[in-house]
Amino acid sequence: MRILHTSDWHIGRSFHGHATLDALRGVLSALAEQVRENDVDVVIVAGDVFDSAAPAAACYTLLTDALRSLSDAGAQIIVTSGNHDSAARLGFQSALLRDGIHVVTDPLSAGTPITIDDAHGPVHFYGIPFLEPALVRHLWDGVELRSQHATVDHVMGLVRADLAERGGRSVAIAHCFAAGVDATPGVEREIRQGSLDVVAMSAFDGPDYVALGHIHGRQQLSERVRYAGAPLHYSFGEADKPRGSWLVEMDAGGLGSVEWLGLPVPRRLKTVRATLDELLTDERFAPDEDAWICAQYTDATPQLDPMRRLQARFPFCATVMHTPEGRSGPDGLTYSRRVRAARSDAELVDAFLSHVRDGEGATSREAELIADVIDERSLVEASS
Repeated sequence: MRILHTSDWHIGRSFHGHATLDALRGVLSALAEQVRENDVDVVIVAGDVFDSAAPAAACYTLLTDALRSLSDAGAQIIVTSGNHDSAARLGFQSALLRDGIHVVTDPLSAGTPITIDDAHGPVHFYGIPFLEPALVRHLWDGVELRSQHATVDHVMGLVRADLAERGGRSVAIAHCFAAGVDATPGVEREIRQGSLDVVAMSAFDGPDYVALGHIHGRQQLSERVRYAGAPLHYSFGEADKPRGSWLVEMDAGGLGSVEWLGLPVPRRLKTVRATLDELLTDERFAPDEDAWICAQYTDATPQLDPMRRLQARFPFCATVMHTPEGRSGPDGLTYSRRVRAARSDAELVDAFLSHVRDGEGATSREAELIADVIDERSLVEASS
């Protein structure tokens, strides 16, 4: 059996104010083509199908079209809900879906598999929706569930118990932070190792393969426990992480092989850093003109209307940051102390500039201009 593990579609998410539906539609079409080319039997979507609990109508249309394309390509589909999804909204139409499309949103169903047969017999798929301890702990009497680890471990215990009775090969699908993930920029939120949010790897003992969602970058925690990441880049912190899915082969004995299948990147992401003038004119940035741009300009002082000026060269400049270099360190003086210490009008102006420019006073050229203005004012006052 061939299984394609994907997750975190986040249908409806914007990228720095820009819609991503068209880009995601193209990537999911490529995913359907991979299903066809690789004779995939089952596609797993491990949570965060939508980006919000109340998606717009166009998001439902995209999901319907994507599921139909995957089904038409020959695969059965198993979808679980993530923390961004509304389980009710994602699952309300599950009974109306065509045969071979399964949507798992009920925590109480987690210990009951969706069983799909191949030439070697059954493969049991245990879908586990996102489990928020405070919202699900009442579902199991006599069990104390105060953390993500305790909650996932409890449900995985139900999976192991069911599997012990059924026998055969198995796949678990979950949406959580697992211990050992790489806490780099671009993950859903800060991962605090050792906190209540982290699920220990021991929780995933048992199944032949564990398909995880929640982390937006591809990660392999063990040969059998993996994250596929998101199909699109949703932040500049993810720019260096490939987009794609895991092609998992189940043989007669269980997990046979796992291969990465890359997906196209509709528009690459690039962070560029230099003075504003260099960003606007330097030829070394020419190859980046069609990329999504995070521009960091290093001028000592804020520049006028940098976004508009940068978008004239980089039409897809998404964000601009002022990150100056070479500033003098703070002198520890408050503005009022600087003013009281000023012994002349020129020093008073310099104190103001230091205050509004994080410690950078007047340049030599600015000092000359300030002196000229003060002298001119003195002449005017003397003649009046």
